[in-house]
Amino acid sequence: MDDKKRLSISQVSEITGYKTHVIRFYEKEFDLVIPRNKSGHRCFTYKEVETLKYIKQLQEKGLTNSQIKVILKTPEVMLEGNDEVKEIAVAGTSVIGQDYSQQRMQEFIKKYSDEIREGLMGVSENLKDLTDEIRAKDKDVLICENAKLKMDMKRKAYEVAELKEQLKREKNRKKTLLGKLFYK
Repeated sequence: MDDKKRLSISQVSEITGYKTHVIRFYEKEFDLVIPRNKSGHRCFTYKEVETLKYIKQLQEKGLTNSQIKVILKTPEVMLEGNDEVKEIAVAGTSVIGQDYSQQRMQEFIKKYSDEIREGLMGVSENLKDLTDEIRAKDKDVLICENAKLKMDMKRKAYEVAELKEQLKREKNRKKTLLGKLFYK
């Protein structure tokens, strides 16, 4: 495909295998900059078509849209001082059609997608550990609060028993002869 040639969204749909509404969605989802003509219609170049093909390759490898976003933005973030990433990023954006660069891109994707998955697994495990720890702490707090409430209930039960005993003594005093004389 010639760099200067412009394609319509329906032509790109045929080339990539994506439906037109999916292409429009991916334009927003992946922050793709699609040139437009004077009428405001999308006019795709080689670069945009190759980007969509690249997205399709990544999806076929099982990557999620979030992971693909990271990979699409990776060259901008990781280019400084990393010759391997720079070489792969340049190869991927300028000469994707060559077998060498495709192989290098696949190696890059495989290498970093495994690291991303491992990182996500580690985050998932840490999250599980933190959740378990929080639940254990919450359980300890509830057990302590429960013990305090039980102690309060016992204390109140003793107070009630003591008051009942005092009331009983008071009633008995009124029943005695001296009680009748003094408490009328």
